[in-house]
Amino acid sequence: MKSKLIACLLIAVSGISEWSLLSAADAATARVINIRAGVENAMKFDVTSITAAPGEEIQVVLTNASNLPKTVMGHNWILLKAGSDVVAFSQAAASEITTGYIPAKLEDRMIAHINLLGPGESGVVTFKAPTEPGDYPFLCSFPAHCIVGMKGTLSVKK
Repeated sequence: MKSKLIACLLIAVSGISEWSLLSAADAATARVINIRAGVENAMKFDVTSITAAPGEEIQVVLTNASNLPKTVMGHNWILLKAGSDVVAFSQAAASEITTGYIPAKLEDRMIAHINLLGPGESGVVTFKAPTEPGDYPFLCSFPAHCIVGMKGTLSVKK
């Protein structure tokens, strides 16, 4: 009886190990883009241009490099659909403090996002680039950040 129990446990453990390896392999297929926000407390991303193939899996890792409090210099990252007006989105987001400046009423304009981060914090989002070639804007929607230049473009090209 003990030997059957041990055999079952070994099979279960080997299945879990195999599943873990497959999950890690799947995650490894995404291209990682590291972006630092607020370097030297500036309202800027250190990466403002990303190029991707249609449908390419992308993982954005955003790190808030600022040393100021989140209430003063929080940063998020929001990728919008092509043709979106980042200034209008940013203005709509400015009053949405309870949602980390992500306006629920404009959720249909977003492709992917990373929530508001405080100093030294990092956030990750993995998504597939749109299949339609074009320029897709991204921004930080913390009040005034986009207005002073905290934005960029994901260019999808064949």
